[in-house]
Amino acid sequence: MLMMIKVTILCVFAYLLGSLSSAVIVSKIFNLPDPRQHGSKNPGTTNILRLCGKKYAFMVLLGDFLKGLLPVLIGKMLVISPIYLGIIGLLAILGHIFPVFFQFKGGKGVATSAGVLLALSLPIGLMVIFTWLLVAILFRYSSLAAIIASISAPVYGFFMGRQYFMILLVMSLIILSKHYVNIKKLIQGTESKIGKSPK
Repeated sequence: MLMMIKVTILCVFAYLLGSLSSAVIVSKIFNLPDPRQHGSKNPGTTNILRLCGKKYAFMVLLGDFLKGLLPVLIGKMLVISPIYLGIIGLLAILGHIFPVFFQFKGGKGVATSAGVLLALSLPIGLMVIFTWLLVAILFRYSSLAAIIASISAPVYGFFMGRQYFMILLVMSLIILSKHYVNIKKLIQGTESKIGKSPK
């Protein structure tokens, strides 16, 4: 019973923490353009990078990353089982994508997912982040990097830690669903590269 109370509290905490949009908060604190109204209109790191520059993009990246990392790490400290850790991480991601504090209109969950992955399994998290960086460096498309990295997560999970495979598969499908517009643009050749304004 006590364990389920801990899990429930952490699930609520993870979702509420995930619902704090780093991009919107940073833009308001520093009187920057609202990322929901400018650029790609996505409140995430890439749009802030295009609109406001590297310094503010790093702040958003760090904030979104920590939203995924902290709830899962706390869960590990409380010796919560892997399946519940995965659910806690998933709720942090869903909070980012559907934030209760911002009319349920959030980002795509990439940075938050990275935080969750590193907290769940350091080797898997590092492999997924390396995959993102490699694709981003080679092709200069943030969306393509996110798509390939999200697909790689359950693959790495299958070979490196099967206890998280199902939750990684669900996370991957959620990230892919949030990138369906980007997938269409990549196919059409109209997707913007990193550092360039959306077409």
